[in-house]
Amino acid sequence: MANFEEYSEKYKHIKMQRRNGILEMTLHTNGGSLRWALEPEIELGNAFEDIASDRGNRIVILTGTGNEFIGPRHSGDMSIYTALHRPITPLLMDTVHGYAKRIITRFLEIEVPMIGVVNGPAKRHAEIGLMCDIVIASDDVTFEDTAHFTHGGSGVPGDGISTVYTMLMGLNRARYLALTGQVLSAKEAKELGLVSELMPREKLLPRAWELAEQMAKKPDLVLRYTRTVLIHPLKRLMDESITYHLALESMGGLEKAAILGLQAKK
Repeated sequence: MANFEEYSEKYKHIKMQRRNGILEMTLHTNGGSLRWALEPEIELGNAFEDIASDRGNRIVILTGTGNEFIGPRHSGDMSIYTALHRPITPLLMDTVHGYAKRIITRFLEIEVPMIGVVNGPAKRHAEIGLMCDIVIASDDVTFEDTAHFTHGGSGVPGDGISTVYTMLMGLNRARYLALTGQVLSAKEAKELGLVSELMPREKLLPRAWELAEQMAKKPDLVLRYTRTVLIHPLKRLMDESITYHLALESMGGLEKAAILGLQAKK
């Protein structure tokens, strides 16, 4: 079993605190809103694995820092692919998308209820918040996908975001968002069922702790097995889709690399 005192201090992009079995994990980059990059992608998979294996965790609160939940990398920063300092090849794509798959699979191995606190616009990897069992958000939240079809990247939304949006919004709405670059407002997100509660940013964490303390009154096995039941439909969908979708995303990435001349020279 993982030791909280050890893993809670080892992540550069995740702050953790735990009280009475309630673990609060806060995503950040240098103390500000998390900017998506290779390092936090790797860390999240490892952190979810540590959290899942620690029976001392009874409830998990997952949130961001500042005015955004997760945003794109800073302009001028290397992409996730070029951050590995290797030509873009099938092997490199497999490595990067292996990290992406680990985030999803390790997240779904967490067997205790999770509360997603989306503290502001979710421009990248909104699925990390939306896969939680209870999702609350700031009243200025927005949801979009700035990594795929309409904004660049590999172009193919294969890393879980499409599966989550489709499950929550329905097929046609999710396809419209992916193909048009639609930005969902807070009001639309609540009406569509992506989030359950909206409130000012400063009230989010107190509300999350209130919900967590309410649930924590239940016995351990009730908490764990309820989470297992509630997450089962999503886990089944991800098991069926994530590898296939990431393979297609890799193909899209290789085509873009070919256009830009970024592959290894023969």
